[in-house]
Amino acid sequence: MSADAFYTSGQRAMQQELGTEKLADAVYASIVSDTIDDAAKGFIESRDFFFLATVDRNGMPTVSYKGGAVGVAHVESPTTLIFPSYDGNGMFKSMGNAAETGQAGLLFIDMETPHRVRVQGRCTVSKDDPALARYPAANLLVRMQVESCFINCARYIHKHQRVSQSPYVPNEAGQQPHPSWKRIDAVQDALPEVDRKRTEEEGGPITPDDYIEKLQKGVS
Repeated sequence: MSADAFYTSGQRAMQQELGTEKLADAVYASIVSDTIDDAAKGFIESRDFFFLATVDRNGMPTVSYKGGAVGVAHVESPTTLIFPSYDGNGMFKSMGNAAETGQAGLLFIDMETPHRVRVQGRCTVSKDDPALARYPAANLLVRMQVESCFINCARYIHKHQRVSQSPYVPNEAGQQPHPSWKRIDAVQDALPEVDRKRTEEEGGPITPDDYIEKLQKGVS
């Protein structure tokens, strides 16, 4: 891919207006690749979260946080990256977009070093990909064909210290705690039967105020 193919007309117009077109071309030539090299692979697979950007067929974007165990995204080859979709709120905003338009952007970030890597490409979403076995409790798998991978300047990343892994990350058996929001009384009729049973096992429904109190105490 050339720089002119990498940058859109809108991006080029902004570069020209602000006098950065030559700089943008130099940056592209220096850091952008259509494959994931060993350094980027090592960084990506050392992360336990990333941010996922997708767009729907109307051009409306959304971005979401995706967390899991270390290695939640796996580089199968220099041009192929996979990652799972775990149980959520049932909206499937990101997964629906990815399936509909086949476009996605990923941001992998280390807030302790700091450092970050961006990956963009075309993707498919599957519920029966053999690689799903890599991720216990995952309901879908995204397979991305990489179009660009590049590092980003880290100077504006505020340093944060990782404290602990979320207890909701599925274990090797695919087990995870029942989230508090699925105990809210107003959503019980909309939940699948398996989740309604788990609500009862956890002590029954709670009110929205009970849920807010749990959130304030750090219980999700």
